[in-house]
Amino acid sequence: MNPNLSSLQAYPFERLRQLFAGVVLNPAFSPISLGIGEPRHPTPQLIKDAYCHAIQSGESGLAAYPATAGDPKLRLSMANWIERRYGLKLDAATQILPINGSREALFAFAQTVINPAASNGTVQVVCPNPFYQIYEGAALLAGAQPYFVPSVPSRNFAQDWDSVPESVWASTQLMYVCSPGNPAGAVMPMSEWEKLFALSDKYGFVIASDECYSEIYFRDEAPLGGLEAAAKLGRADFKNLVSFTSLSKRSNVPGMRSGFCAGDAHWIKQFLLYRTYHGSAMSPVVQAASIAAWDDEVHVVDNRAKYRAKFAQVTPLLSQVMDVTLPDAGFYLWADVNGSDTEFARELLALYNVTVLPGSYLAREANGHNPGAGRIRMALVAETAECVEAAQRIVQFVRGRSA
Repeated sequence: MNPNLSSLQAYPFERLRQLFAGVVLNPAFSPISLGIGEPRHPTPQLIKDAYCHAIQSGESGLAAYPATAGDPKLRLSMANWIERRYGLKLDAATQILPINGSREALFAFAQTVINPAASNGTVQVVCPNPFYQIYEGAALLAGAQPYFVPSVPSRNFAQDWDSVPESVWASTQLMYVCSPGNPAGAVMPMSEWEKLFALSDKYGFVIASDECYSEIYFRDEAPLGGLEAAAKLGRADFKNLVSFTSLSKRSNVPGMRSGFCAGDAHWIKQFLLYRTYHGSAMSPVVQAASIAAWDDEVHVVDNRAKYRAKFAQVTPLLSQVMDVTLPDAGFYLWADVNGSDTEFARELLALYNVTVLPGSYLAREANGHNPGAGRIRMALVAETAECVEAAQRIVQFVRGRSA
């Protein structure tokens, strides 16, 4: 057995299942889950139509193995979307690669980048804290050690990159960033990107930018992307930068497992080589439906409007009783519960049948502190009425606790 498997921690939702074991639910309330960040808005009809047409027309190519690099028409569709969204012209053949959702690719990319033999000591993978647990697992199974950089509540949960010792940067081969962030929804400004690019140039590490929440935002201005920041800073070759995005949140198709990565042509080439052996080709049917999704923006605008309306109702309700504010982007609320996050989640489920995720499950203790402790993540993915109902129950619960 791979000895690194023993280093993996239980996934947050397995820990949640263990936390809720033995809880007796209040029968007066139907269950509402704000625990899992799984989009639940309806999948747009145009995507379903494209999927079905690819099957029924006989043009789906199911009788042949698909190319790992994807259909050129799909990569062109992705390149066109990047140009519309960020004003960038990328080479669809060398700078873009289809992936089966951002999760598997973020994991696999570490296996491409990390070279334990190139270091005399421990290879570091720098990542935010709280974080998406795939970053940690990817680092460990590649033979590296994750180094967790805490978020700072007073700075809109921005990462404290200045707290990372030079010795860590010197042994870093890969950095994961997430903007908009999970769970706090913070968007990295240009000044942060400039700092990270300078560090990457100095120490030679690769930046993997997780941008799967980029199309759900609450400001008038769309979130700054990593490729966009690089281009504005004169880094047109995207040196040591690969960005990852997905249709799951943007288009409400998590079951399709479709996205792409883009950036430094050198790393895209190496990642394609890895994926060719890994067996990561996208189904032709999914490719056809993905083209329809990337080519259309109307459904994305409509989806964003639904989230904006939902958050406009839910956030003021919850802010009456807890420290919670509208995020920059994403579909989570990251709230301070003024006490134990695990006790809060367990008691809330028992009394009001509402599931939330303890923040400590999304972070690791570093330097004696878990930056997720005392907070909960609420995924507002259900329809508005259900999320409002959940918020009203949480308000009752908090007021009852403090009475």
